[in-house]
Amino acid sequence: STQIMELHHKKHHNTYVTALNAAEQAYAKASTPKERIALQAALRFNGGGRINLTGHINHSLFWKNLAPAASEKKGNGGVLKDGPLKNAIVESFGTFDNFKKEFNTTTAGIQGSGWGWL
Repeated sequence: STQIMELHHKKHHNTYVTALNAAEQAYAKASTPKERIALQAALRFNGGGRINLTGHINHSLFWKNLAPAASEKKGNGGVLKDGPLKNAIVESFGTFDNFKKEFNTTTAGIQGSGWGWL
């Protein structure tokens, strides 16, 4: 929905980018190893205590790959085209729906947003 997209763009993604930029600036100004170590959690890719970098990357990938839903007859979003990826998914999971269910269940347990990328 429009409201969800605005929330993710104006609040979530903006918050991650703002916090990441602030941490990078503070890290560049840090004059001692102790100060740099204290800032690493805010910069760490896997999140640590914060998820600024991963939140930014996740949202950037999300915006780049966003497409109108095929189910609404407005585009081809959510459709897996024939080819090697589809063949491997069907071979391993039986159907694309089975893959999505297992993928979503697995990624729901990830710290932070619960997002996963294939």
